Amino acid sequence: MALDIKQYFTPPVLLIILLLVISLMFIFPVLNMVLLGAVLAYIVKPISCKIQSKLNYSSISIIIGMIIVLIPLILLFGYITYEISSVITSILADSSYSGVNSSISHLLSYLPLNIDPDSLTSSLDSSFKDIATFILNYLVSFLGKFANIILDLFILVCSVFYFVRDGDKCLSFIKDFVPDDSKGFFDDTVESVKDVLKSIFFGHFLTSIIIGIFGCIGYTILGYPYGIFLGVITGILQLIPVFGPWPIYWGLFFIDIASGNYPRAVIVLIFGFFLSTVDMYIRPALSSHYADIHPLILLIGFLSGPLVYGVVGFIIGPLILGITYAVLDSFRKEYLLGDG
Repeated sequence: MALDIKQYFTPPVLLIILLLVISLMFIFPVLNMVLLGAVLAYIVKPISCKIQSKLNYSSISIIIGMIIVLIPLILLFGYITYEISSVITSILADSSYSGVNSSISHLLSYLPLNIDPDSLTSSLDSSFKDIATFILNYLVSFLGKFANIILDLFILVCSVFYFVRDGDKCLSFIKDFVPDDSKGFFDDTVESVKDVLKSIFFGHFLTSIIIGIFGCIGYTILGYPYGIFLGVITGILQLIPVFGPWPIYWGLFFIDIASGNYPRAVIVLIFGFFLSTVDMYIRPALSSHYADIHPLILLIGFLSGPLVYGVVGFIIGPLILGITYAVLDSFRKEYLLGDG
């Protein structure tokens, strides 16, 4: 065993390991942006390749492709932040909650419960204010880290650009360190990772976009305030397994019932069932051509990702777990089952 250790852990190898550990310590604070940049580069690359076929300028094509992909994402994030702050500000400004109080009183009149509506609405008023204040303070502290946000965006943009331009060289560089008898496993793993990325993007993110667009149109036509914002939140919830769009349309249904708007309550419930039915057909149709990711993997990724990497964890979390599953499955087939 001592000979084996000396054989594999030579001074050059130990030096490389040491340098990799030190480098990871430097990279770790911005690792989320680098990983997100690698993911977005996978989307930008085919767009930039199509543009480059007409422009013949690699850097310009990459920049245009980045603008096409990144600008909508940044605008979407800014819009969500603005709408949330607007809703919270209006809640904090309205101390009476007359609309909420009247709706609750109306709803309690149909329930066989001995509850004082004034006491209940007073407790709800206090809870709403506490929650709104917490979220607003979080947004203010988030915006207060303006310098860090600019640095993260700069690293993200640079990562996307260089991964698009030199991603193939990076894979070739890594492959040079792979032993000859494992190069087949490496190639299969890369293809499996690509299938996972395609499955998540086409089967989940694209489905979320479609459902979100339907939601924006439907809620706006039905006359709900913040209809577009509700559609955006519907699309985001669509990403999370188990959740989907039902919390939004069921919430709107009960609000309409409480306010006495029964026709719209029925319509929004039918519309919600339509969204759920569309998801049942679109998601399998888009993702069936690629890797089949178990819903539990995505659920854990979506819920735990933000705890580790913040907002970008919604994207990085399921991707990392999905890629890990693909690598393990490739290893299982190559070395354990002998399919390779």
